[in-house]
Amino acid sequence: MTAFTVPRYLAETARCDEGVRGWIAGLPAIVAELAGRWSLRVGEPFQPGGQCSWTAPVTDPAGTTPLGQALPEPEQDHVVAALLRQLWAQPHTAYPFRPLAQMCATWAGEFERDYAAASPADRIDPGLARAGIALFRELPETADSRVLLCTDLHGDNILAAQRAPWLVIDPKPYVGDPAYDVLQHMLNCEDRLAADPAGLTMRMAGLAGVDAARARQWLFARSVQESVGSPLMHQVARTLAPA
Repeated sequence: MTAFTVPRYLAETARCDEGVRGWIAGLPAIVAELAGRWSLRVGEPFQPGGQCSWTAPVTDPAGTTPLGQALPEPEQDHVVAALLRQLWAQPHTAYPFRPLAQMCATWAGEFERDYAAASPADRIDPGLARAGIALFRELPETADSRVLLCTDLHGDNILAAQRAPWLVIDPKPYVGDPAYDVLQHMLNCEDRLAADPAGLTMRMAGLAGVDAARARQWLFARSVQESVGSPLMHQVARTLAPA
C-alpha cells in the first residue's frame, strides 16, 4: 500500500467527530508498526468500509488465503457450517452482547426510510415489503434458542491457518437465533441463490443443524430488507414469499 487510504464511510464519520479524526491521524503509524511486527503485506482497505474501523486485506509470509478463493462454493458450505456449530456458544451473563432484535429493528427502520425514498423501479411489491420487514422484526423474538452469533460469516471472513485449518475473522457478535447465522454465506453465493434459494437454504440449514423453515423465513425477511435497488433480492423475496 503506497498511500494510506481512509474508506468512504469512515471518512464521513470523521467529518462529524473530532475524536475519530484524531484516531485516524495516528492510524498510519499503527498499521505500519503492526505490519512490520507480523511481516504483513497490507492491501487497500475495503470500500466503502465501516463507520468505526479500518479494515484491509493482508498477506503473511505463508500466503494466508481466504476460503472464498481457496474452495468452490459447495465445499465452502461445509466449512462455514462446521465453523458456525463450533462458534455458537451460550452467552455469558458477565459479558453481555447486544440482542439480535436490536440489529433487526435498526435495519428494519433503515429499510423503511430507504423504501420510501426509492424510485418505484427500485421498490419491491408493497405487500411483500410489509410482510418481509414485519417478519424481520418478529423472528428474533420467537427463537427457541439463543446463542452468541457471528452474523457476518462468509468465505472472505475465513482464512487458511496453521493452528487450525480455518480461522474466522471480523465477527459482528449478537445474541440470538442460530438460524440467522447461515444467511450471510448464502447471500454471498449469488448464482446459487438466484437459481434455487429454497434448495440452498435447505442445504445450509441441514449442514448447520438449524431449523430449515426458520432459515427460509430469515432469508425471505433479509432479502426484503436488502431489496431496495437489488434485482436479485427482489427475485429471492418473490420466490420465498409465504403462500
